[in-house]
Amino acid sequence: MTRPDYAEKIPNNVGLAEDRRLQRALESWQPDFLSWWETMGPTLPTQDVYLRTAIDVRGEGWAQFGHVPMIDYRWGIFLADKNPDRRVAFGQHKGDPAWQKVPGEYRAELQRLIVIQGDTEPASVEQQRNLGATAPSLYDLRNLFQVNVEEGRHLWAMVYLLHAYFGREGREEAEDLLRRNSGSQDSPRILGAFNEETPDWLSFYMFTYFTDRDGKYQLGTLKESAFDPLSRTCEFMLKEEAHHMMVGTTGVDRVVERTAQVMVENETDDVAALGVIPLKTIQKYLNFHYSVSLDLFGGETSTNVANYYTAGLKGRWLEERRKDDHLLRDDSIMVDALVDGNISQVEVSALTGLNTDLRREYIADCSGGVKRWNRILEQAGLPQRLYLPHQAFNRKVGAFAAIEASPTGEPMSAAEWAARKGDWLPTDTDKTFVRSLMHPVYERGKIAAWVAPPRNGINGQPFDYEYVHLA
Repeated sequence: MTRPDYAEKIPNNVGLAEDRRLQRALESWQPDFLSWWETMGPTLPTQDVYLRTAIDVRGEGWAQFGHVPMIDYRWGIFLADKNPDRRVAFGQHKGDPAWQKVPGEYRAELQRLIVIQGDTEPASVEQQRNLGATAPSLYDLRNLFQVNVEEGRHLWAMVYLLHAYFGREGREEAEDLLRRNSGSQDSPRILGAFNEETPDWLSFYMFTYFTDRDGKYQLGTLKESAFDPLSRTCEFMLKEEAHHMMVGTTGVDRVVERTAQVMVENETDDVAALGVIPLKTIQKYLNFHYSVSLDLFGGETSTNVANYYTAGLKGRWLEERRKDDHLLRDDSIMVDALVDGNISQVEVSALTGLNTDLRREYIADCSGGVKRWNRILEQAGLPQRLYLPHQAFNRKVGAFAAIEASPTGEPMSAAEWAARKGDWLPTDTDKTFVRSLMHPVYERGKIAAWVAPPRNGINGQPFDYEYVHLA
């Protein structure tokens, strides 16, 4: 079965009606989810939003578009099609049939991986809940809400796995996913980046470019899992994650484009007084979101991740395309390290260096966005360029957490860092300025002056389409 059954109270393509106990458990969780959405979801009142809704899980034509009241959006449980011949592609169980049940010896580890992934989904909704009040256009407002409802559905995906495969402990963890809140002093979200503010649209674009891109790679490793229901869940989630990254990529495109236009028109890079965001400020926001997202990959080495790989719980990005034995017992990798206080590299087992392997895939991907943004500056005839800071810059996790380093990777004393960090990270003055530009534009076909309009609308609709009906 590939199409979600929308006749059900909880749309799904997992045959939920055939398991009445599980169906009742999820139906009892559903009111708590809706209550969380009402209290912690988007604050801007709307009548309906032009949203896409999953109607299939296959690659072609899997979504339909239409105006939907957000509270009536059909969140549900969608897994990619099952491959009955799928086999484990890596680790000590390589070649075995993929698991349809949780092996007892890996129960705790799998549950933890699912909880951590599940915790990020509602967190981003909470971080973005007030952004609707300052949307630069109806097009952007619609994209924000599409990201929000899909993050809500991704939460449902993880909750289904917890309920279906982890018994009472899983149900309790599902409840805790709604009890924790982003930025809470008492019950914060598990990962640090998901307790940061997303107070303005430049932050939102950077978040969806950098932090959602981390999500892409984390989901990609879980898609390789020997636990087939987790693999199939993540495979479908990646289809929706692509839209989130598009929002970030094109959002930063449009900020850079508008700033470049004003710089050229006025022959100056001092454009703050002209109502757009200076390139220096854009670079500071880039520096912050990139460095915080690098921390999400954990330390350069990890015995836990090595054990996950060997056990078959979590693979590498595009595991089956790798040209090696998929066991890695005799392989090695160079990882970043501090050697006698200096930034250097050391050789470690490829298994313990898997975090570094994944982070490098991510960094290469991120560099593509920077090339896009610099192409915009080049086409405008401007000499300025954006860049990714050094991996040691502003790190709180891993080998470089113990030092301070400049964006070019020069080690600094704590005093030097304190004196210079305002040159490289957003200051309170920068944040206040960016927020001062965040005036809502809700008129069809209009857009805020600090960002360029998109080149294309959604689903073939024009930019001036009425993407959102406000309440």
